[in-house]
Amino acid sequence: MKIDVEEKAVEQIQTPLLVVDGFEGAPASTGSAELLPAATRKTLLNLHASGELTGKALECTLVHHPPGLAALRLLVVGAGKREKFQLPHLARLAGAAVRHARCRHIHEVAWLTLARSRTPEALQHIVEGAIVGNYEPDKYRSDRASDRRVDRFVLLAGETPFSEAEKTAIARGRIIAESQNFVRNLVNEPSNRMTPTLLAEHAVAMAREFGMKSVVLGPEEIRALNMNAFWAVAQGSHEPPRLILLQYEPANAPETPIVGLIGKGVTFDTGGISLKPSQNMEEMKTDMAGGAAMLGVMRAIAQLKPPVRVKAIVPATENMPGGRAYKPGDVLTAMSGKTIEILNTDAEGRLALADALHYAKTQGCTVLIDAATLTGAVTIALGNIMTGVFGWNKEWVRRVLASAAATGERMWELPVDDDYRDLYKSSIADIANSGGRHGGAITAAMFVGEFAGETPWVHLDIAGTRWNYEEKPYLAKGPTGHPVPTLVHLLMNLNGG
Repeated sequence: MKIDVEEKAVEQIQTPLLVVDGFEGAPASTGSAELLPAATRKTLLNLHASGELTGKALECTLVHHPPGLAALRLLVVGAGKREKFQLPHLARLAGAAVRHARCRHIHEVAWLTLARSRTPEALQHIVEGAIVGNYEPDKYRSDRASDRRVDRFVLLAGETPFSEAEKTAIARGRIIAESQNFVRNLVNEPSNRMTPTLLAEHAVAMAREFGMKSVVLGPEEIRALNMNAFWAVAQGSHEPPRLILLQYEPANAPETPIVGLIGKGVTFDTGGISLKPSQNMEEMKTDMAGGAAMLGVMRAIAQLKPPVRVKAIVPATENMPGGRAYKPGDVLTAMSGKTIEILNTDAEGRLALADALHYAKTQGCTVLIDAATLTGAVTIALGNIMTGVFGWNKEWVRRVLASAAATGERMWELPVDDDYRDLYKSSIADIANSGGRHGGAITAAMFVGEFAGETPWVHLDIAGTRWNYEEKPYLAKGPTGHPVPTLVHLLMNLNGG
């Protein structure tokens, strides 16, 4: 989608679809709808009086040949109750407008901005929402409707020109949203087309495109590093594992912090010997969503260039029940030297992350943030609405949550406490890889945190939020690209970026 800006009086704008927003109760005279000419607003007032236009959140009301305008159509998107409206909601409104246009084979959308409430942050949200809303995971459909795409999204300044700061924010929104869609493409790929090798190839190609260093380690190198926990997961599959390392190291960045972004990259998870039920197992192609998200974050910051050192590490493998697969009852020695008793081979992501976190520390990372589709338990606690956030270091947890709030992504802190350690004790090893059903998301997170040690660490369990199970007015069913916006915001604001 091409993003353009135009500076014209609203009456002069020639476009297939002009979009405005208005609040519930007064949709014809609030939001950007108040900028419309009197003749247009009169029509909207009549629609409001008839009950056809209410301004309720995400309601879309289409007017053909609106009086007073050169635009062929006018779309009013409901902003909901004014007192509940927050800046990130603009992304949903823009996404709803774009998806409404797509369904009607409209290829250009013009969004009217209200000068007095126009900020760089607002414009960034609008652009992100439009690009994310234009995405459709239909790559493999033979009836793919290529004509149902919005090709051009125009931000209209009215007669108040956009400032340089606003234009920069528009460009930033495009980069972040395109990186989010990059992640969605990776997650949407079936596992026969997204093996660990192919994921590594995508990562290397992206790094090359945006000027980052990349290193990919294969089975021999993984074993030579004594990454026995990661290797145990990989050994049951005919597909060789890959350890992916991307490095973003700008010359203007201070020596610290060096942020390690670790993402679980299990390209398909059968559960191994502890085999999963067959129902919905196809969804396990998305078990690499955490790794894909970290690649998307790197894609964004390589273009936005914040002054902070970042290394992304993705342990990529399949978890298969082959003749060489690891088994319940096995004891592994992780790269850190800690021993692990295997109680459940379906608790494999934490094993891959254990070695990846320790490896990140050997690479000089001073802060560790991991994202993983780690547990079904987190969806029992938070549903598919919020990501569970865990961490020893409360300052870094607070920073992540603040960035989530700024971007509109939904996250919630869950506890970590020494008393939970009793649940994953082992009688024959240092720890066990399962703490049972009670507090499952917490014990899984704390298991991973054992390998962070004293290094500041935050864990994001995205099992529920990596996928949108029902199409929304502003978002297609399928992969979400979460939590790319949050982590990009965090990195952009660490050292005054």
